[in-house]
Amino acid sequence: MAGMSFSSLSALETEIFHYIEAHQSDFIEDLKEWVAVESDSVQPHLRKEVMRMMSLAAARLAVLGATVNSVSLGSQQLLNGQHLPQPPVILGELGKDPKNLTICFYGHVDVQPARREDGWKTNPYTLTEINGNLYGRGATDNKGPVLAWINAVETYRALKIAMPVNFKFVIEGMEEVGSLGLEELLEEKQGFFSDVDYIVISDNLWLSKKKPALIYGTRGNACFSVEVEGGDKDLHSGTFGGIIHEPLTDLIALLDSLVDPTGQIQIPGIYDAVAPLTDEEKKLYESTEYDIEEHKNNSGVKKLLYNTKEEILLHLWHYPSLSIHGIEGAFHEPGIKTVIPAKVIGKFSIRQVPYMELSDVKQQVVNHLENVFAKRNSPNKLKVSMPLGAKPWVTDVNDPLYKAARRAIRTVFGEDPDFIRDGSTIPIARIFQTITQKRVIMFPIGAADDGEHSQNEKISRRNYIEGTKVFAAFFLEISKLRGQSNETSNPGTK
Repeated sequence: MAGMSFSSLSALETEIFHYIEAHQSDFIEDLKEWVAVESDSVQPHLRKEVMRMMSLAAARLAVLGATVNSVSLGSQQLLNGQHLPQPPVILGELGKDPKNLTICFYGHVDVQPARREDGWKTNPYTLTEINGNLYGRGATDNKGPVLAWINAVETYRALKIAMPVNFKFVIEGMEEVGSLGLEELLEEKQGFFSDVDYIVISDNLWLSKKKPALIYGTRGNACFSVEVEGGDKDLHSGTFGGIIHEPLTDLIALLDSLVDPTGQIQIPGIYDAVAPLTDEEKKLYESTEYDIEEHKNNSGVKKLLYNTKEEILLHLWHYPSLSIHGIEGAFHEPGIKTVIPAKVIGKFSIRQVPYMELSDVKQQVVNHLENVFAKRNSPNKLKVSMPLGAKPWVTDVNDPLYKAARRAIRTVFGEDPDFIRDGSTIPIARIFQTITQKRVIMFPIGAADDGEHSQNEKISRRNYIEGTKVFAAFFLEISKLRGQSNETSNPGTK
């Protein structure tokens, strides 16, 4: 395939890559079997399918010769009081050679909801290849990458090549609903990670359609609710309009005070803890492959806030952003209803970056909104809360772990990867690093246009098969790191 010349490879790499190419149809059949399972963790009536998917994944690891422990997480209580069994978390282990380093792979096999009538051009649960793309829910998020990793391990086993590293697996089935219970399990099972040297997460995408990337940072997310309450019932605007302080008017003023038309957050102190932009990071932004027009077209908007690649990436990755998401309690159906709602709740979030502390962000938001509200002299009641907060994550691109991944990518794709951050929030990287104190790498194989969570989700045949090769090459590169410290990198170095 493009980017790789077998003549430049070692005999071992050549043998491995030839096997992967020769068996790509088998690997695609495996993905087809997994995509056919409607393992939607969001909808309660499909929980049995998630459980079935976990059993399939456990069986697949067992075939490799792994020791598999399916750890129960008990049940989940829904808002209506119903209790549902939670799918177990799979802890797998393959190889205990004390001379080898041990890498732990994290992935998930649950998916977001998908229906043909939502706009899919194919059945979302039938893997369908069109023009080299493999369409199906979960193809890229995250069944394809999980299988690519397993396929790479299987290749060594099939060729009877000694495993260059020891493997551990953490595979879950509740990622799409917040990885319920996973953090507590990782705390409880810290002994499982005692001999782990590195943790690999492949649950994200490149920034480009064709150029590989390694991710070294993600933003956090602080979700806020701001409630304004007036009387104890909705009122008629003909009877009370013009003579009372309306809660919705107060709320709109509060929301309007948060961010200006240029995207700058107007909360005092919010930028104080943002790390200065280093020359090294600035160079990474300059060298990153990024198509502004393509990003704009994919979004359907006519204009972005910034005009250059560097400015856009800086505001996606390095600086926090604030987005307003909705208002609860206000009339929103078609037609006119001349009502003054008694209580309204605005919802917004701040994607925070290193080294913004959640507690500081919360206090800054509360102080700002209370000050704005006080100036309105409103008798209504204000309540500000932060129901959800996830921390940002960043690591060092000069870490030997990232250098090993870069060499593997160069071997397979014939070029160095982009080093990028992810503007979204992926709490699992921070959770793993904090609990295990081991180095974490985010190593995607999906392309920017794969459409995770969207209609017509896909992974290309190229990315799936070359991704399998790059993981196989990564194992060899990791084996060369013996004797190097496994302590976590200094997150202040980028």
